[in-house]
Amino acid sequence: MKDSRILSSFQELAHAAGARPLDEMPEHVRARVQVFDTCQVGTVLRAVLFVQAIVVVAALFGAQTFIAWVTQMAIYTGAALPAVLAWLLTVCGLKRQLGLLPMPGQWSAAIGFGALSGLYGCGLLVWMGLVDPSPWLASAASGALVSAVLVAALMWRSKARGPAGATARLAELQARIRPHFLFNTLNSAIALVREEPAKAENLLEDLSELFRHALADPKEAVPLWQELELAEHYLAIEQVRFGERLKVEWSVDETASKAKLPPLILQPLVENAVKHGVEPSASGAVVRISTQRRGGVVVIKVTNTVPAGSGRRGNGLALDNVRQRLTLLHDVQGRFQSALVNGVFQVRLEIPV
Repeated sequence: MKDSRILSSFQELAHAAGARPLDEMPEHVRARVQVFDTCQVGTVLRAVLFVQAIVVVAALFGAQTFIAWVTQMAIYTGAALPAVLAWLLTVCGLKRQLGLLPMPGQWSAAIGFGALSGLYGCGLLVWMGLVDPSPWLASAASGALVSAVLVAALMWRSKARGPAGATARLAELQARIRPHFLFNTLNSAIALVREEPAKAENLLEDLSELFRHALADPKEAVPLWQELELAEHYLAIEQVRFGERLKVEWSVDETASKAKLPPLILQPLVENAVKHGVEPSASGAVVRISTQRRGGVVVIKVTNTVPAGSGRRGNGLALDNVRQRLTLLHDVQGRFQSALVNGVFQVRLEIPV
């Protein structure tokens, strides 16, 4: 009952600090996700494969032999592939301008670009002398129809992305204000006040910084260096609690510091390492955080040694949360892996620079 009252008080504090429920979030916060973000590799691949599937089926009409089908498919591909790529590049380049238009304007502009792209594909075939007569109207109509389907898919993805990201963020917020974590930190600070007041002050500053990030307005992405700083504040708090049982090793590549991550995504991984590596072990554990830039990819690793014979396993919610949020931001360009090998549990993230 006491814990429940305290949790309720902190939820009111979060509300006052700006952490509002999803249905109370202002429109400009919910609209931060770019609907027409067709610059991502995964979006391009899906669009191209979708259009190519249409080409494969369309070529079956009127094709009496296999050779005729392949020939017809090659001709259609010669028009459809440049057209869809032209549409994707145009929408990608104008995504911010399109995002400022009202919804009917967004649909009209995107479908209009689709019709023009269809005419562009038809023009290529006419220029190469592959069609006679020229199907200008059919090409424009096909381009408009395909672009309408692609816009609908992008709209659906955007709507699915907003609530999922906000829900994940609210779940992380609730995790950050759990009573037992706060109690442990405050008790540690109370124990240090008289004997080591400077250390107690540093501890409370780390706690304040942790809560400041947790209660801040939601963002789609933050730089890696900010996530590393937040993890450092969290580990500083736990260092006071566990003392020499918590051994932390850092290996940070400064050239990777500007890579983008969903907010509050690294700290739960570090918390998992402490919870499942340090807490159940009498002798403690080693927690390692490393970042490395490899060409256009940044590799982030969080590892912890696991106590011998420890049968304690988590429910995997934190890892699933991180995996889903990483996919929402970076699609197929973001990778997440976790494994337990030779007594060391490792979480590995790969994100584009």
